[in-house]
Amino acid sequence: MSAVTVIGIGADGWPGVTAALRQRVLDAEVVLGGTRHLEMLPDAPGQVREAWPSPLREGLPALLWKYDGRRVVALASGDPFVSGIGGTLVDLLGRSAVVVEPAVSSVALARARMGWDDATVEVVSTVGRDAHAVLRALAPGHRLVVLSSDAGTPTQVAGLLVVAGYGSSKMTVLGDLGSRDETHLASTAAEWGGQAPQLNVIALELVGPVVGGWSAGLPDNAFEHDGQLTKRDLRASALARLAPTPGAVLWDVGAGAGSVGIEWMRAHPTCRTIAIEGNVERAARITRNALALGVPALEVVQGRAPEALHGLPTPDAIFVGGGATATGVIENCLAALGSGGRLVVHGVTLETEVVLANAHQKHGGELTRHQIETAAPIGTFTGWSPARTVTQWALVKEQS
Repeated sequence: MSAVTVIGIGADGWPGVTAALRQRVLDAEVVLGGTRHLEMLPDAPGQVREAWPSPLREGLPALLWKYDGRRVVALASGDPFVSGIGGTLVDLLGRSAVVVEPAVSSVALARARMGWDDATVEVVSTVGRDAHAVLRALAPGHRLVVLSSDAGTPTQVAGLLVVAGYGSSKMTVLGDLGSRDETHLASTAAEWGGQAPQLNVIALELVGPVVGGWSAGLPDNAFEHDGQLTKRDLRASALARLAPTPGAVLWDVGAGAGSVGIEWMRAHPTCRTIAIEGNVERAARITRNALALGVPALEVVQGRAPEALHGLPTPDAIFVGGGATATGVIENCLAALGSGGRLVVHGVTLETEVVLANAHQKHGGELTRHQIETAAPIGTFTGWSPARTVTQWALVKEQS
């Protein structure tokens, strides 16, 4: 496929584009972009102009092939690699087929207006995403730059912050950054009631309680559950062996409340989880937990393993929290993993323990038993109350 040139446009619009880049746009045979960008261009006789398809990712390959062999320019807001079209085009076409000419990003402009050093700021995008993603980043004293999807995003974010106990957070909505119509609206999240422009970025100075860190082991009461929950200490042990890394995919098999898969995604914004759960009510509960804990992109597959595993994206790690005795579950999980893939299986019954002992004997790995005791009242005294013993089998798959 022929190369595509991507040109970033700031909030000042077409007049803010350099003369050289304006000429490249006008010389193109085809210009692609959002409707707002295309409408700001001057006439260019014979030039084809087409808006991005919706949904974008699914419709983009056909659009690009349609104009293969022609001089194509794509228009984007600010820096096309900041929550923009740049990364998507590189993924589809390859680095050598995409030339990017960025404008100053909205993130850079927001930091400049707030006087914030880059090292002190986390960026969260809600563009084409669920605003609940902001909740993953909650921490007292933390600074966020939130890329808004539209004029309604500040109200959504403010509402989420209030519910999470962060209503006192300072919220500055920066509208039309870099244009002559730039606006700054400041309030707390609890007091927000302003009208934001369509193009806006939210700067947040967070004030609220410690909700939970990014290391494994959120309190059990952070999750809605019916008792089917991998408890805090066992969850931390499992995740230490599953070893989440940026961009890695986890299958959470027999997910229950979804706690392991949720904490996997909280470890890094690019981590992905597919939770497989046969019970309809529990599957719905996983989605609610994922929203509440800031990982709305978690995918839930309602079905039972091993049948529900077929056709899923290739995993980098698999956690089996329930159903390990079902015929073919462990075998299918091992087959799905590539070299270096991690598998962790938990069992609390004698039957599951036999399965895991046999798997350990056949495949190797690490077999451990975990007995957790917590202090609890015994009359007027205090004693140790044991939880069910959990057998854990962990394996790193070697190259075959």
